[in-house]
Amino acid sequence: MRSESNVEVGRQKQILHFGNGDEPQGLDPTIVTGIPEWHIIQALFEGLVAKDPATLEIRPGVAESWTISGDQKIYTFRLRREARWSDGDPVTAGDFVFTWKRALIPTLGNPYAYMFNCIRGAKTFFEGRNPDFGQVGVKALDDRTLQVELETPTPYFLQLLDHHSYYPVQKKTIEKFGAVDEPNMRWTRPENIVGNGPFTLKEWILNRVVIVEKNPLYWDAARVKLWQIYFYPIPNASTEERMFRAQQLHVTDRVPADKLAVYRENDPDSLHVTPYLGTYFYRLNSNVKPLDDVRVRRALAMSIDRRQLVEKIAKGGQQPAYTLTPPNTAGYTSYAKLPHDAQKAQELLAEAGYPGGRGFPRLELMYNTDELHRKVATAIQQMWKKSLNIDITLLSQDWKVFMDRETHLHYQMSRGSWIGDYLDPTTFLDMFIAGSGNNRTGWSNPRYDELLKQATRTGDREERYALLRAAEAILVEEAPIIPLYTYTQMRLISTDLRGWDHNVLDQHPFKYLYLEAPREAERKIERH
Repeated sequence: MRSESNVEVGRQKQILHFGNGDEPQGLDPTIVTGIPEWHIIQALFEGLVAKDPATLEIRPGVAESWTISGDQKIYTFRLRREARWSDGDPVTAGDFVFTWKRALIPTLGNPYAYMFNCIRGAKTFFEGRNPDFGQVGVKALDDRTLQVELETPTPYFLQLLDHHSYYPVQKKTIEKFGAVDEPNMRWTRPENIVGNGPFTLKEWILNRVVIVEKNPLYWDAARVKLWQIYFYPIPNASTEERMFRAQQLHVTDRVPADKLAVYRENDPDSLHVTPYLGTYFYRLNSNVKPLDDVRVRRALAMSIDRRQLVEKIAKGGQQPAYTLTPPNTAGYTSYAKLPHDAQKAQELLAEAGYPGGRGFPRLELMYNTDELHRKVATAIQQMWKKSLNIDITLLSQDWKVFMDRETHLHYQMSRGSWIGDYLDPTTFLDMFIAGSGNNRTGWSNPRYDELLKQATRTGDREERYALLRAAEAILVEEAPIIPLYTYTQMRLISTDLRGWDHNVLDQHPFKYLYLEAPREAERKIERH
């Protein structure tokens, strides 16, 4: 007798089986930085605001309403009376004050601390120039009223609040299991964690599955239809695709490039290829020789044929990228470019002291384990050999080891990527300011930082974008990173899944998702 598949059982019990890429590094919303972590955290926690999954417009979250002062610098949020932690305690304005102070303690290691710079006094507190958090523009006026004062008007501030680094964490839970500034603590284990999102953490079996279950105390629990979500770490795209075909998954994290044509021909309803606000690039560690020489970095960038990468390797409608920020990000497009020019690349390498590649040390290119990453790295390895006559060693690492090595600059060259957290070019450009926890290249440029700072001081969009273009031109010219292509999102999605709206941030709040057989859904449409 045939046993029922995950998809079949899931439809009956509202259990979503979700391919989640890699094993999460952790589940502390203040310090994690990967997409696998984000997927789980958005089920367990919620910020002051949320995004509409269809339009990406800001919607109320923990805050039921807010007001903005006439000078656009003071935001006053009114929290929901019914907002609760999963242990039943109320979510208060003080929880946000505690969380944001914790996020700005340097020893915690929050890689997104720079995203708080728009708040008055946050940067000087983080840098230790003013140790009094009372001088930072975050105040609990009462248990249900939070007031935030900004340094300057920040048009994307509400979008920032939907980022996981701004999500509240519960003070008593943090303090019960360690110091406030201690990263990766025991408090995130299933038996200990307390969240305020639509789901609670039921089980976490390392390298097998993370299971979350509907939170009956969530303020909007009546909207939540899913009972459980199983997040599977599946770093191999081919394995994940086979699981989808076997009806073990409702959603995959990606699609193997060599399977795209097969699904387009045989199962187009399951294949979803959509625009994605993200860039695939390589980081170059500017602290190590010879990558400390800008001529070497530029030579590496100019000897890559990006068109060949997207047409022969990626195959998913991606576009060659010569800048970090994708074109037309909230109306912003950078015009800077290091084009594919093998002859110029050879001249630059010769100027740096390596004519014809002679004497160039064998460098190591690190990537997190994934078949597409291996193929891209192999293709670029061959391009560098052909154009520059240099030899590169490839190194595959699992996600946790990869992130740890990159964070501590224990690498020479590494695969990188960035997906926009909000709809503004600064979601990309702020990464590379000096001291940013997401920079991870060893590179900095005072002029770059100053241009980004100047951009925060003007309310004129064209003037602001001109300053950002000037900053991005420096990033392109000095090449601490090599942009390769602009992403598309490629997934296999079961036709049972409802409530999944495509958007360029690829954000799909689980509170809106549910499972239903296609014929049942069609009958409901006919009745209307």
